[in-house]
Amino acid sequence: MRTQKTFALILGIVLLLVGVLGFVGDGFGIVRNGIFGTNALQDGLHIIAGLIGIWIGLKGEGPGYNMVLGWIALVLGVLGFIPTVDTMLANYLNINTNISILHIVIGVVTLGVYYFTEK
Repeated sequence: MRTQKTFALILGIVLLLVGVLGFVGDGFGIVRNGIFGTNALQDGLHIIAGLIGIWIGLKGEGPGYNMVLGWIALVLGVLGFIPTVDTMLANYLNINTNISILHIVIGVVTLGVYYFTEK
């Protein structure tokens, strides 16, 4: 159980930082208009998911968060490679290929934590 909560807390902190960085200038050339091009909507979603992860990591149970976030990241990453859907994701969330790859990696790692560590 401890691994699940700790992972949820760490992931929540990272997501919160990514979301906040998106609103700070140009995100230091990494988030906005950088390697991972985000927009305000995506930054807001990262902040919300980050705050939930921090709360879960401190007060709740990690497995549910890890499972849901893992599947969302994995599906979103795969959708980023489907023609027409990738254009829609780019238009609404500014998701590019780098973000799609990152979402797949985060999804696989997060689901690995969910399925292969003690709940």
